[in-house]
Amino acid sequence: MPTSNVSPTLDGLFQRILARQPDALALVDPINKSRITGHAPRRLTFAQADRAISALAAHFVEAGLPINAVIGVQLPNTVEFMLTLLAAHRAGLIVALLPQLWRQAELTAALNRTGARAIVTMSKIDGVSHADLAMNAAAEAFSIRHVCGFGEDLPEGMASLDLAMTSESSTDRIVVQDGRKAALISFDVTADGLRAVPRTHLNLIAGGLAVFLESRMPQGARVMSAFAPASFAGLTASLLLWLLSGGTLALHHPFDGEALGRQINAEACDTLVAPAPMALRLNEVDMTARVPSLRHVIGLWRMPEQIASSAQWTAEQARFTDVYLFGEVGLFGARRTADGMPVPIMPGPHGAPRDIPGTSIAGETLLTPKGTLALRGPMVTVAAYAPPTPPMGSLTAPPPPPDYADTGYAARLDRSSGALCITSPPSGIVAVGGYRFLSQDLQEWAKRLGQGALLTALPDRLCGYRLAGRAQDNARGREALNQLGLNPLMAEAFRDRTIIG
Repeated sequence: MPTSNVSPTLDGLFQRILARQPDALALVDPINKSRITGHAPRRLTFAQADRAISALAAHFVEAGLPINAVIGVQLPNTVEFMLTLLAAHRAGLIVALLPQLWRQAELTAALNRTGARAIVTMSKIDGVSHADLAMNAAAEAFSIRHVCGFGEDLPEGMASLDLAMTSESSTDRIVVQDGRKAALISFDVTADGLRAVPRTHLNLIAGGLAVFLESRMPQGARVMSAFAPASFAGLTASLLLWLLSGGTLALHHPFDGEALGRQINAEACDTLVAPAPMALRLNEVDMTARVPSLRHVIGLWRMPEQIASSAQWTAEQARFTDVYLFGEVGLFGARRTADGMPVPIMPGPHGAPRDIPGTSIAGETLLTPKGTLALRGPMVTVAAYAPPTPPMGSLTAPPPPPDYADTGYAARLDRSSGALCITSPPSGIVAVGGYRFLSQDLQEWAKRLGQGALLTALPDRLCGYRLAGRAQDNARGREALNQLGLNPLMAEAFRDRTIIG
């Protein structure tokens, strides 16, 4: 069982809320969960969630996973994701976030990179058999010793976590809940390729506080999260906001606008977390007027260079907060003023909230000598982005490592105001539907699609980029993309010759 906290942890935050209000509503599934996973939606109080977390933690211990082992998690935006992550931490494990659209090649690379000992998945998500994907990836990852999943019709050799949650177990082990210990690994794509980014509990809490305080969310908030949690930003804007506010977290598996509106009204949510372009689109169609309980909208920008030219927020009953995302490096927020326009971002340290003097420093923005934006602060793991060390035997002494992480985003200072202007994303990297990959990979993929094939990335208002493709043999194109391990949206590029990712 966990011992008293040395410093705050995610499970420690959960335990504090549990002690105050065990019977309060904690987690709510998407109302269309049966379509997504084939299972009925769940509604859990903090006491019910605690029992499920303890049962899952006992299962991980009984499976032989030692303290500080890495466990890969590939789950949709449902209560199982939140329960699994908290259970892993209660058992002393480190969670590696595996994005939902990753396929066998990407899963195998990430599992091998982190030395993961186990993988958790769902039997099916949106009709795709993730259980089979996990089993195939585990067969190629030599460190994997345990494969488990939620749902029915799990393949032979995969343990059922639904069964584990309903089983009574007295298995326990002492875990020191120390916020300075590693808690999470997420994955970023840089010019150097795939990069694993570890973070401690304190790093995660710092990221959550930066958004929570800047947005002025209330204590006991009823949060609707429509942003996939398989990244640092996605996790801080869902799990951390819930734990910091001590309220209710309702989940939406992106994206069904009609279901989202119905659930916000049904749960009387006062806070919405969503991709910023989608939130602004909802504002344009006046959806905010149909959800009168909404008071705070937190828009996450995967393409932060688009914020300065974004549309005005016009909904009077809800205030909008822009959250700038820089891959897995870090984030910062800026609440819009009453006129609904983005506020200028000044270089240097910024507090949370940023417009109130004397608040705690949430982070710092600065320009590098290369003219790119860099971040440092309590949420940024600088070492994960440090340049490679020179080879042994080098005649020149290596320069001291920087005390910041370079985001790669081109930026400059406005001459009149001194504000930061983010002008373009990292060179050579394309973001499609929230997934980043090297633009040079497009050429390699196109070569496998047959003679005369074309695959390119085009700017898209909502997604950052969309993939557009053409092949003389569409069936061959789809088969080649599937063999590459790309997500099914990309594989559909050759059904109608184009795709929005």
